[in-house]
Amino acid sequence: MPSKPGVFAPARPGLEVWAGAECSVVRVGDAWRDQVHETGYHDHVRNDIRMAAGLGVRRLRVPFLWERVAAGQGATSDWSWHDRQMDQLRKSGIAAIGGLIHHGAGPVAHSMFEPGFIEGLAAHAYETAVRYPDIGMWTPVNEPLTTARFSCLYGHWHPHLRDERAFLHAVVIQSAAILAAMRAIRRASPQARFLHTEDLGKVFSTPAMSPQAQYENERRWLSLDLLCGRVDAHHPWWKRLLDHGILQSHLDQLASGEAAPDLIGINHYVTSDRFLDERLHLYAPSLHGGNGQAAYVDTEAVRAGISEAEIGWRPRLREAWSRYGVPLVLSEVHLGCDDPAEQVRWLMEAWDAAQDLRLENVDIRAMTVWALFGLVDWNSMLRNRDGHYERGVFDRRTDHGSTLLADAVSALARDGAFDDHRLITPGWWRRQERMLPAYANS
Repeated sequence: MPSKPGVFAPARPGLEVWAGAECSVVRVGDAWRDQVHETGYHDHVRNDIRMAAGLGVRRLRVPFLWERVAAGQGATSDWSWHDRQMDQLRKSGIAAIGGLIHHGAGPVAHSMFEPGFIEGLAAHAYETAVRYPDIGMWTPVNEPLTTARFSCLYGHWHPHLRDERAFLHAVVIQSAAILAAMRAIRRASPQARFLHTEDLGKVFSTPAMSPQAQYENERRWLSLDLLCGRVDAHHPWWKRLLDHGILQSHLDQLASGEAAPDLIGINHYVTSDRFLDERLHLYAPSLHGGNGQAAYVDTEAVRAGISEAEIGWRPRLREAWSRYGVPLVLSEVHLGCDDPAEQVRWLMEAWDAAQDLRLENVDIRAMTVWALFGLVDWNSMLRNRDGHYERGVFDRRTDHGSTLLADAVSALARDGAFDDHRLITPGWWRRQERMLPAYANS
């Protein structure tokens, strides 16, 4: 049963606290956004890892990004910074989860649509695994479905397309690259485990928008269905993929199930669950959008009166477990806001959900506190260079960096519990004030 507000039961044995440093490398127009540099992790990597160790973190999602190791075609690999990172991880007793692409597409000369993308990532994966044989867990491509949506459906990131064909190609190519990368890694390290991360936010809607919501809710499983070997001739998206020019050879390789993850990581944010509404007059013009055929608003489900039982960590984790039966990790837990107590409320809601589901025999292995040292400009999905900083577990803007969130993480890692009088108040996403005007009185 759910814990009482403000009081959280100790963890059952086996639930670990992990963490991660924001490391996206994204091309926007002709410019690159490198969060490894922008968040300060590049310059402070040794001390940052020591601070993570001080929290009691067991594993750290860290970058060995293809874009940063080989900056251009034919460039000599530069491992010097990554060697320092790995050396400090070993000294600190933290196991690495190696990430190879994080919303990127490889060095400047590459894109995910280049013929050499799959082979190039596999070569980088092999070189990385040979150099660092003690890395036991890998995430070759973070959130391929999200990357494909942002770059090929919404036009936010390069190549700035709004086309379903490009989106489907991007998902399949990245999935094929993951398979090739894990094959390469396991040639060097046969026992390596594969942690696949994805945002699986659900879409809700008015009755009129239910066809669009149904389409998006089928689409959100596509990358995992591909990797788990479920997309074969009987899958509802098989014909759609072939009709859009996807190579059947890619689909056949993935249908073998060889790329199935050992762990599925759920990256879930307060904005992940969405609500579609065609009644434009109820919303500010800035929220109006559509799919090219119908005009509608796409807003956060928490603001639209959706039942609290249908949104958030519990239902999304339960869905993933029911569909795949693969051990789960909460792989990104972060709330961007200025109120430290709200960040802890979001953290504890995730922790509490994991604990409750474990009592239902859902196999959840860890909770990953995300963006240890914050994020920059994610309020605009990296499209604007405003220098907008979101505090992470630590705050770069203060001399010591300590936060209430850091205290909570340390307590969870050490004792499996954290209590604070401020947690009795529910998070803003659970309070009535969250509602948009159209739903405020519903």
